[in-house]
Amino acid sequence: MKDLTQCVITPDVDMDGFETLGAATYRGSTIVFKNAEAYRTRGERGHQGYTYGLYGTPTTRTLEAKLTALEMGVRTFLVPSGQASNSVAMLSFLSTGDRILIADNSYPPVRDFANRDLARFGIEVAYYDPVAIDDLERQIDGRTKIVWCESPGSTTMEIQDLPRIAQIAHRHGALVGCDNTWATPLNYKPLTLGADIVTEALTKYVSGHSDVLMGSITVRAEEHIVPLRATLGRLGIGVSPDDATLVLRGMETLGVRLRHAAEGAAEIIALIQHHPLVEQVLYPSLVDFPGHDIWKRDFLGVSGVFSVVLKPEASKHAAAALDVLRTFAIGASWGGTRSLIAPMPVKQNRSASQWHGEDLVLRVSIGLEDLDDLKADIEAFLADIAERSAPAKVSKAS
Repeated sequence: MKDLTQCVITPDVDMDGFETLGAATYRGSTIVFKNAEAYRTRGERGHQGYTYGLYGTPTTRTLEAKLTALEMGVRTFLVPSGQASNSVAMLSFLSTGDRILIADNSYPPVRDFANRDLARFGIEVAYYDPVAIDDLERQIDGRTKIVWCESPGSTTMEIQDLPRIAQIAHRHGALVGCDNTWATPLNYKPLTLGADIVTEALTKYVSGHSDVLMGSITVRAEEHIVPLRATLGRLGIGVSPDDATLVLRGMETLGVRLRHAAEGAAEIIALIQHHPLVEQVLYPSLVDFPGHDIWKRDFLGVSGVFSVVLKPEASKHAAAALDVLRTFAIGASWGGTRSLIAPMPVKQNRSASQWHGEDLVLRVSIGLEDLDDLKADIEAFLADIAERSAPAKVSKAS
């Protein structure tokens, strides 16, 4: 070969005896074939075969295989974000004239996507009370193709009775999808409880370091593989193998991070639960939390994310008091090493159920910092709110 050719062609290197613990990062858009016959029959490779980089590399397939095993499904697909996993899952199984029923406490971008885009495609969108089985029974019909769940619900943490929901949905010929980002597949396995599709925002706990965006869709049955794979291909959606490597590396510590975060959450909750400015802590493992019995029956544990409802006189000062925080960061995501607090409005994202508490709810994600520093931050935060809430002192003239 001439020099320029040797610059371009990658030589085969003997890999015998080279074993590492980490997954290799395989980058590739073009997939080449050994001969003309292999190229001609490339479509016969099946959904696990390699034909083009958009449909996966050994790196992304490694991550998919790990997730499939944890979710107890048959195949996982990777997409660029958690919201993409929700929207692609819906698009793959809905057509004009179909109907989707969405839990009223779902992630707000799911609601926005459904109201704007699914409706634009001629798909009827309706919402059901996430904890009222009779409301689901009343609304479901033969046109309903998907019942969408999120348990615990976004911000307000309602626990859904997934086995009963699945029984009703399947009786009407509908699929059940479930966003499982809060619990991760370590603490909840929706596919074993009747769901057909489970989505994860790998951006959060699974990657765990707040530096990568990715989502996953895992299905329970072989028949659901082709519709998803075809939709991803037509839309041209794939993920970077470099990002997949970051998720794979973060995933190795998922178990210890989740355990640490859950233990930290328990301590912070114990510190604030009975504070005079706190109306309620929303966290499924608390024995007085509505849905606790279902959580205890179906879940394997908790994460480090919970919500706090302040009393009316305190709630209006919460946003300003966030500026006293030194260890907690103010941010809308969660599941990383850094602890976060974000004020979240609730009522604007409800239509099928009523939220009776304060509209502003504080969502808290416990990270990996020293608990004494986190406790000091929370105490300073509540003290600042108390000072702002106190009646103004009127000085008397001497």
